[in-house]
Amino acid sequence: MKREELVSYLDELLEPGKFRDYCPNGLQVEGRDEVRCIVTGVTASQALLDAAVARGADAILVHHGYFWKGEDGRVTGMRRRRLGVLIEHDINLLAYHLPLDAHPELGNNAQLAARLGWLADGRFGEQDIAWHGALAEPTELAELAGKVTQALGRTPLVIGDPVRPIRRIAWCSGGAQGYFEQAIGLGVDAFLSGEISEQTVHLARESGVAYLAAGHHATERGGVMALAGHLAERFGLYCEFVDVDNPV
Repeated sequence: MKREELVSYLDELLEPGKFRDYCPNGLQVEGRDEVRCIVTGVTASQALLDAAVARGADAILVHHGYFWKGEDGRVTGMRRRRLGVLIEHDINLLAYHLPLDAHPELGNNAQLAARLGWLADGRFGEQDIAWHGALAEPTELAELAGKVTQALGRTPLVIGDPVRPIRRIAWCSGGAQGYFEQAIGLGVDAFLSGEISEQTVHLARESGVAYLAAGHHATERGGVMALAGHLAERFGLYCEFVDVDNPV
């Protein structure tokens, strides 16, 4: 598959033009023209680049790429090493940030709902990134935490009464603790995100709404994995997800 065809398809599928994002979406570093093998991952870390080189990848597809707003733009140190590997091995780097959080089927939040059996009925937050809905059946908080552990392979940090019944829930992958107050206003029983801040603990305790911090990395694996599977099925590309361990 030609690089331009792949980028065009992904741009049409994920619609990055709809989002005000903190980084460029789509092709970030140009590599070889023909793409047959894609390595996917959450973040374009050095470990993921090395894995792509070892597998002879033509492209790397991630959720967290490069060139973030406000970063120092000089190509030195870690940035030079990373870009040097891509350029030396002629590997394309493609990244989709908010578009991959928001996609209604392949996105991180859609995949969280699918894995955990949640029934989405609305969105909220900046650019409608966060979701809210209901559990298939009421569940105590401790049991819900166990299901999250099983689904994501990571034990969440839970703030709340373990026996509290959970019927309605809001969620947003990654560092979305800033949406907690909006979630409380929706009348949910719990909010799940990737991260938690110090002040969020007090907000959970004082509002009575439970908070589950399930890991930034863990909550954002689903989107890129689903996207890789989609590309493999539709175009016959070899797509391998490489899970670079991250405890955060």
